[in-house]
Amino acid sequence: MRRYLNILFLLVAFAVAACSVEEKTHAEGETATYTCPMHPQIVQDKPGTCPICFMDLVPVSQTGKENGELVLMENQIKLGNIKTMRVKAGSVGGNAILTGKLVLDETQTDVISSRAAGRIEKLHLKESGQTIQKGQPLYELYSEELLTLQREYLLALAQNRELGNENPRFASFLEAAKKKLLLYGLTQGQIRSLARTGNVSSRITFVAPASGVVTEVAAAEGQYVAEGGVLYRLGKLGKIWVEAEIYPQEVASVKEGDPIKVAVEGFGKELVTAEVTFISPEFRAGSQVAILRAELPNPNDQYLPGMQANIIMQNSDDESPTLVLPTDAVIRDEKGAHVWVQSGKDTFKAQMVTLGETSADNVAILSGLKENDKVVVSGAYLLYSEFVLKKGTNPMAGHQH
Repeated sequence: MRRYLNILFLLVAFAVAACSVEEKTHAEGETATYTCPMHPQIVQDKPGTCPICFMDLVPVSQTGKENGELVLMENQIKLGNIKTMRVKAGSVGGNAILTGKLVLDETQTDVISSRAAGRIEKLHLKESGQTIQKGQPLYELYSEELLTLQREYLLALAQNRELGNENPRFASFLEAAKKKLLLYGLTQGQIRSLARTGNVSSRITFVAPASGVVTEVAAAEGQYVAEGGVLYRLGKLGKIWVEAEIYPQEVASVKEGDPIKVAVEGFGKELVTAEVTFISPEFRAGSQVAILRAELPNPNDQYLPGMQANIIMQNSDDESPTLVLPTDAVIRDEKGAHVWVQSGKDTFKAQMVTLGETSADNVAILSGLKENDKVVVSGAYLLYSEFVLKKGTNPMAGHQH
């Protein structure tokens, strides 16, 4: 809020200073036009009122008529803290910092399906996002088929006890019945309990075959499911992905297999090395960004999906010198990127530029400027706002992008 109040104060100061510019202009006998402060598209060559809001029109100096050019007084430059620097060749250097997010490794996903046809009597986990451990109870199933298999096992067990010493075939029958129960998802402990008690259970509890995070609960209590019907989806956390958006000028600076540093929010300044595994071959629909994905080791399952992370990419040391500016000097909008160049005394002109590699502090300029051009590096956004207020148009209107 303080930042917006400061900008508002500066704009008001610009407007006050602009009035003194207009008075001086009239004193020198220059031609002036008049416009509405609220509707800059209203322009006429004599005083009057705005036909839209009926406010009095204010004079606008004709100094700096060239498209994209703006003339300021010295007190305006001081109030706006307008500072310039000459463009020099150099290297972007430093590190590029991208904002990313941790997501599940889609190659480490398990599907838990019903081992038999039956009715879901109870779900031990009913919400996605929960972490489970291998062997943890997941659901209870009533199944006529499982009742039959339990009875077959008890029959084979009884026959083997009575006749196994005389005929070894009964031992093989018992082993086959036990394997069927194992294949249908019963544990060794459940089978031992069945053999010890001799009581069949109408509700069989099934446990998690692996540890992970529940990403989907696809069943409900009381629901009848077919054999193979999906009940849960699990994501494993032994490895996790970190994804971030990168812009066209950044795509060329990274490739699959490159190591990057990742700082996960909540873990202080600890940096973890990850490996880039994927860069999307096309831009995301309706945007000019591609997706970078890296694989992050996750010991002890400490990182969870959804956590925010910063990806730090080291710029190459052998980059060739190019024109470099501070990132704050560049204004980006839907029409492209531009900077403000000092074209004369107290005169500034918007200039379209093509950006190259970007770091946290600097950006490479591929075209639009030449060495020793004086570029505004402080107050560029105030110049942009002042131009729109005075001219009623975008300074890049009419430029080829």
